[in-house]
Amino acid sequence: MASGIKDKVAILGMGCAKFGERYDCGPEDLVNEAFQECIKDAGIGTNDIQAAWCGNQYLTESTGLSATPLSVMLRLNNIPTTRVENMCCTGTEAFRGATYAVASGAVDIALAVGVEKLKDSGYGGLPGASMGPKDDLWWPGLSAPGAFAQLASAYRAKHKVSKEDLKKAIAHVSWKSHQNGVKNPKAHLQKAVSMEQIMAAPMIAEPLGLFDCCGVSDGSACAIVTTPEIARSLGKKDLVSVKALQLSNSNGLEMGHKSWDGSYFVTTRTAAKRAYQEAGIKNPREELSMFEVHDCFSITEFVTYEDLFISPEGGALKDVMDGFYDADGKIPCQIDGGLKCFGHPIGASGLRMIYEMYLQLLGRAGERQLKNPRFGLTHNLGGFPHRNVCGMSIIGRLES
Repeated sequence: MASGIKDKVAILGMGCAKFGERYDCGPEDLVNEAFQECIKDAGIGTNDIQAAWCGNQYLTESTGLSATPLSVMLRLNNIPTTRVENMCCTGTEAFRGATYAVASGAVDIALAVGVEKLKDSGYGGLPGASMGPKDDLWWPGLSAPGAFAQLASAYRAKHKVSKEDLKKAIAHVSWKSHQNGVKNPKAHLQKAVSMEQIMAAPMIAEPLGLFDCCGVSDGSACAIVTTPEIARSLGKKDLVSVKALQLSNSNGLEMGHKSWDGSYFVTTRTAAKRAYQEAGIKNPREELSMFEVHDCFSITEFVTYEDLFISPEGGALKDVMDGFYDADGKIPCQIDGGLKCFGHPIGASGLRMIYEMYLQLLGRAGERQLKNPRFGLTHNLGGFPHRNVCGMSIIGRLES
């Protein structure tokens, strides 16, 4: 019977490029910026890496259809390289490939890279994409803000929350992320905004205003993983290990019948249960120290508090307004600014989340450092509420 990968894989090093409008460089520059930090942190040479996974959603001439461009960018030693894509879970998917390769014993040291160069596309949001003519007929003209605004409507109806109360709560979600982003020198947006500014911002898709929507960015992040035994043999003393790594995909049932009411994410609840079981976490509200979630929109983060079984059903509003998820709250969420402020280069986002948890666990987060964190969770969500993929990781200190 499968036993999971808890503590079978340690993170040897991580790196992250500065996110933002990086018109001055291409994907290869972003990858190298993240990789140089990562390889120095790991304390090894490029030739020590035995396999690599590259996460990239939107192809460019530099990234291509395969992972060969990654091998060329980093002058990897003719090792196997694989390109992966799984919507907004792409970075987590690259990490999963590298982690599973080490856990299986196939390789000793593996690299996961995520990269995206979105600002050159000229789009204000993500470039347009189609899942095929049949899907387009079912959802003509459906936008991401419009789809996630429906999530807000369903949540309000289910839990009998007033429009005004929900708007204030999701505004607080965005306000908190902006407050955190100010302290992050690698974040795309590093400017605090007031609750008044958020509440008065132009409406995008009711109740989502301008500050309730994350932007898109250029960026890259990467991780090098190995076994705890090899990490220790290389002189690493304070180890961060992977406690759980789970992926859950929609199977179509959300839109197949009326059992799903549209107010939550089936995949997140499924992945969370599996991840907690794999990590041995019984009570996430008491055991998690911090977490990063896929705040493509403030309502997504709000709903995810309950989908991760941290806030009770219908209890996210009270927790948010009580400051439970603020930087000085019980379980800080988006301590690095989240997608909202750090940015959202699709292929890099999952690894960027893990990067922040890694820094926090090692006490390297600088001005935003939390006190004595033990477990950090990351949550990615790709697609729309009715059809999506959820990727989740839990990492933590490896006890001696």
